Order: sequence, then structure tokens, then C-alpha cells
Amino acid sequence: MNETYITVSDVMEYLFCPRFIYFMYCLDIKQHEDKRYKVLKGRKVHEVREKINKDYIRKKLNCTRKESSVYMASKKHHVKGIVDEVLFMDDGTASPFDYKYAEDKGKLFKTYKYQSVIYGLLIKENYNVDVRKGFICYTRSNNSVKEITFKEKDFTEAVKIINEILDIIQKGVYPKKTKSLMRCVDCTYRNICV
Repeated sequence: MNETYITVSDVMEYLFCPRFIYFMYCLDIKQHEDKRYKVLKGRKVHEVREKINKDYIRKKLNCTRKESSVYMASKKHHVKGIVDEVLFMDDGTASPFDYKYAEDKGKLFKTYKYQSVIYGLLIKENYNVDVRKGFICYTRSNNSVKEITFKEKDFTEAVKIINEILDIIQKGVYPKKTKSLMRCVDCTYRNICV
């Protein structure tokens, strides 16, 4: 039986560049993201948000209640993570709500989208409730909130991505690197990636 679990953060790393997974899991070379400014600042934003927004219910989003910092795992898909908030909507559905220490540039990045979709998968499995959309709050754009509508194909693609990551880890497959060479400029693995 497959007992390997990946995190939602691993999925974001994979979408940035598939080789991150190989270096982290197959070669056990840590990237030390905990020393990067944006990571540290993002964690601080989450800590402050938890204190300030503890009892805040997003009625403008038709939310009736929420749970904060929810750890969830999927036995079916072998993925786990902590969603910032699970919003329970007035139509009986639920939605992931994620804070980003980022600016809203009018474009939904693939990493953000699939992070939200996978949180949606986790919510569906753990709460046995329908999930049709997710939300991202861009803290560097005056807390602008954007809605992401989920389609069934998004969930299918998310499962495919998870399985690709598990294949790299379990089979030691050396994946192709990202097509965007700009990502290589400040990559922590650039000196060993060939």
C-alpha cells in the first residue's frame, strides 16, 4: 500500500518546476525556503490574520461560518495540507479561502489555482460537502479577494498532478525542468540542476 503523502506546498513547488520534487524527495536536498523574505513575511501575515480575523464571517461572500487553519489529509489522493480558512456557504457548499502575501496583478497563477483546487478536494473528502469555488485574498493589494470557479476538469487535473508528483518520488524519475527559464535565475537548485 502506498503510504507516501505529499503536501499542497509540494504541488506548488512542482508547478513552479517539477525538479524541486526530485531534489527534495529523491536526493533529500532541502531548499531552505524558510530563509526567503517572502516566505517569512507570508508566515507573519498568517499569524496576524489569525488573531485579527478570528471571528470575522465573510457575509459578502454568502458565508455563514468558517473554520481557520484547518489541517486535512486525503487517504484517497495521498495529499495533506493546512487551509487558511474553510468557508461554509449559505447554499450548503464549502470553499477554501487562502491568504497570499502578494499583489493582485489581474492574473490567476497556476500555482494559486491548483493550491485552491486541491484544498477543495480535501474539503470535499473531509467534510463530505460540495465545493464549487475557492477564494484568494491578496494582502498586498488592500486585501483584494478573488473568486475561483472550480470545474470538474480542474479536480481531474489536480489528481493528475498529484499522481505525477508521487511517481517522481516513488520511482525516482528525473523530470524535465520548467519551460520558464526566468524561474531558474534565483532557484535554490540552479547550481546542481542540469
